[in-house]
Amino acid sequence: MSVAKITEISSSSSKSYDDAISSGIARANKTLNGIKSAWVKDHQVSIKDGKVTEHRVVLKITFILDS
Repeated sequence: MSVAKITEISSSSSKSYDDAISSGIARANKTLNGIKSAWVKDHQVSIKDGKVTEHRVVLKITFILDS
């Protein structure tokens, strides 16, 4: 039997939502073992002078606890 846990993280990128998601998962993977899935809970952008300057996402990361 395995037990999973869900943790919430936020990540940002000046490039795109995809890049924010990928970098968030890559960073989480450095300290969390057994990542199985991620759900984008929220997303938003920062705007300066009428242009998007930053993409932000809130991710819910599901991982399996070590036995």
